[in-house]
Amino acid sequence: MSNVTPIKINLTDGRLPLKKKGLEMKEFANVAEVRRDQLEKLAAGFRFFAHCGFNEGVAGHITYRDPEFQDHFWVNPLGVHFSHISVSDLILVNHDGKVVQGDRDVNVAAFAIHSRLHKARPDVNAAAHSHSIQGRTFSTLGKLLDPISQDACAFYEQQALYSDFSGVVEEVEEGDLIAKALGDKKVIILQNHGILTTGPSVDIALWFYTSMERCCQAQLAAEAAGKPIIIPHETAVKTREFIANDIAAWASFQPAFDMIVKKEPDLLD
Repeated sequence: MSNVTPIKINLTDGRLPLKKKGLEMKEFANVAEVRRDQLEKLAAGFRFFAHCGFNEGVAGHITYRDPEFQDHFWVNPLGVHFSHISVSDLILVNHDGKVVQGDRDVNVAAFAIHSRLHKARPDVNAAAHSHSIQGRTFSTLGKLLDPISQDACAFYEQQALYSDFSGVVEEVEEGDLIAKALGDKKVIILQNHGILTTGPSVDIALWFYTSMERCCQAQLAAEAAGKPIIIPHETAVKTREFIANDIAAWASFQPAFDMIVKKEPDLLD
């Protein structure tokens, strides 16, 4: 492996005083250490999704672009329950669809969507998608989340909508269309399908997914009860910049990571 000293995951916004909160960013001596850190977060992400009930049969996938081989990404193997996935189960796939590490198949939709998304967005190192109930329910409305709460402001002007549902994504051409619809945004609502989130690290993509799922739930409940009050533009932007910068998003996932590792330490195997 190539050595680079030191390496940090690309999180540069120092808005949150992490050291005072006991959350200090790691430095890595080489690419192998970066890879290991993010694969642990990836495996933990699947366990956490299972813990939250986000899994649904063989649907759903979270990916991580390899830090050394930029046209390869790590993903869950087809047919393994999220609650059983460990680091050693993850497979490495190239952008041609070949599994280059691992002995299981890759989900067709995972390859079609994520290979094109990673190719189109060099800044996206991780992406998360599953068929969680709140996200897929909200997706049927064919609209974006509104800034109706502090948490929902994280997605204000950072969302896209892909409205051309045509069934299970099987072809990379549709993956290209999804990547085009995402544009430079952080998250996308796949109409009649669900939600997909991205980030420069696995931690960030996972936190955005968790928060977006809950924001979908909150808006569905609020609209069922009445007419939600919309937060003004300037306040929504100010709130977004504080809670949805890279460091804040990274930090928000760390308690979930610590919880799931303590609960299920075998995920690190």
